[in-house]
Amino acid sequence: MPLNAAQKLIHSHLVSGTPEPGHEIGLTIDQTLTQDATGTMVMLELESLGLDHIKTELSVQYVDHNLLQTDEKNSEDHLFLQSAAQRYGLWFSKAGNGVSHPVHQAHFGRPGATMIGSDSHTCAAGALGMLAIGVGGLEIAMAMAGDPLYVEMPQIWGVELTGELPDWVSAKDVILELLRRHDVKGGVGRIIEYHGEGLRHLTAMDRHVIANMGAELGATTTVFPADDAVHDYLRAVGRADDFTELLADEGASYDVEEQIDLASLEPLIAKPSSPGNVLPVREVAGERVHQVVVGSSANPGLRDFAVVAEILRDRQTDDGVSLDINPTSREILQDLTRGGWIFELIRSGARVHQSGCLGCIGMGQAPAVGRNSLRTMPRNFPGRSGTDEDSVWLCSPETAAAAALTGRITDPRDLDMAYPAPELPEKFSVNDQMLLPPLDESEAREVELVKGTNIKSLPTFDPLPEDIELPVLLTVGDNISTDEIMPAGSRVLPFRSNIPKIAEFVYIQVDDTYPTRAAESDGGHAIVGGENYGQGSSREHAVIAPRHLGLRLVVAKSFARIHWQNLANFGVLPLEFVDPAAAEQISQGDVLSFSGLHQALRSGDTVTARIGDEPIELRHRLSDRQVEMVVAGGRIPYRAAQAEEVAHAGTQDSDIPEETAKPAQPEG
Repeated sequence: MPLNAAQKLIHSHLVSGTPEPGHEIGLTIDQTLTQDATGTMVMLELESLGLDHIKTELSVQYVDHNLLQTDEKNSEDHLFLQSAAQRYGLWFSKAGNGVSHPVHQAHFGRPGATMIGSDSHTCAAGALGMLAIGVGGLEIAMAMAGDPLYVEMPQIWGVELTGELPDWVSAKDVILELLRRHDVKGGVGRIIEYHGEGLRHLTAMDRHVIANMGAELGATTTVFPADDAVHDYLRAVGRADDFTELLADEGASYDVEEQIDLASLEPLIAKPSSPGNVLPVREVAGERVHQVVVGSSANPGLRDFAVVAEILRDRQTDDGVSLDINPTSREILQDLTRGGWIFELIRSGARVHQSGCLGCIGMGQAPAVGRNSLRTMPRNFPGRSGTDEDSVWLCSPETAAAAALTGRITDPRDLDMAYPAPELPEKFSVNDQMLLPPLDESEAREVELVKGTNIKSLPTFDPLPEDIELPVLLTVGDNISTDEIMPAGSRVLPFRSNIPKIAEFVYIQVDDTYPTRAAESDGGHAIVGGENYGQGSSREHAVIAPRHLGLRLVVAKSFARIHWQNLANFGVLPLEFVDPAAAEQISQGDVLSFSGLHQALRSGDTVTARIGDEPIELRHRLSDRQVEMVVAGGRIPYRAAQAEEVAHAGTQDSDIPEETAKPAQPEG
């Protein structure tokens, strides 16, 4: 049977389960990626697991998110992460080296490999023909310990690209077009695989832009073939020998099919405050702009900065605009300097910042209230910028540059100039001086973890009771993001390794009384949500912190994939309404009662809750393995219990087997 590229990647790494949509499968993992906003938890989880040395082919710890050092917290976390990388056998990318995704693609990306990352935009690596999936930190820790990744087998969504992009339209507009068509839930339960003759006109970095923002569609990941464009890229970064061709077989089919004619696209923009709120730039032209920010993993390539410099060449930015340039790596900064583009940006009035995520995660560059900020970033969830009442728009570098010149949202096709196509070097700069390789295992064992006063050990969580009554402390609507559950930004993220402290910020953008009410609620509580609950970031703080405050159960109409998995990993039961209309029956303050919960979870996919005498039918999508995890209080206590059983039985095997997977129920 002919296989598409995604199926080839899955079949070559499959260790358990049936690779049919809706079934849980287990995959071996070759590489992992962690960054500093989520990596601290991963390293604390490795400590909790008692791991001696990682078992993956390659793992890299990046420092790219929390670069502002306004007090000791971020600096101390960076020291902790470096010591943990040395102790457990990871590569370490120092602060200022660059954003994890483009740096990883340049130095470690390998066609045909699997990778998971504790960052939802890990899917960007699909640009090179990798199966790269964003997951919660605990999944990373378990992969480093030698466990497979367990995931519900997605549908494969084949998107055929035809034609060639016209002038003033670039890769960002391709993914914005898919978001315009399908909104932020369109990719849930799917892998997006791009194919077709239109690929001939997209470079590996163009594909990175498109793959990166597959996360905004809710997709499990994005896969491009490893073809001549990938070979060209690896040759340009000095790694041609790492190329392996990966193409869909002739006659391969897809579960879902779609077509995009690249030649028909026009400049697009996502309005505040959702990546799915997309429309043509021409329809909002004329809106005043206060800030333009260029950079982030969503537009990280040399071309993305160079084209802005060429548009601004010999011109000045509008007096009312702050233009911020965030180079995505030191290597990009080197090439921008060699090509003369940094000079053009500075001369035009741009502010050039260090290499990192910065404004994308709310670490500086927070816009003024009520003023439009245009950004080449992947997300514009409310408050993510660091300003609670922000107005952030997402666009291409071309549209960003046009706004910087005119002071208004402007269709770049209306600029009085020919489209400038920057001439890029055949070889990109390679600078690995800030990438520290792993220590020898014998040396690694001598390393002690460096823990500052803000670094607290991972909390322990108790098992799920068989019978339980839970007050509903919060009800929320559709598309609640992890940025709303657990805010990012310079005020909150420095406490990422201090769960008791960061828990004080849970849901403060939605209801600032929640942390206090939750802390005062004895015996646990529940939250009720709408569609696509927990979309966005992979940060598991959005589960661990409310779990620390007593969250035991979330009932929603549907869940975003990573957050759903994170809930189960930390013993929070994710349930869905059998009848979505039943959500209207539950109000804040109601008490949900469950009896014989363990038996119900183990015997089927439905459970009954009661509000007084009124029953509400709920369902779960957990596999047998996940049910036992949740009942045990989470994956760490579950694994510890398994190890104890093996030790009691006198088994010497250090690789603890997990239960055979069963089909998971498809999302409704």
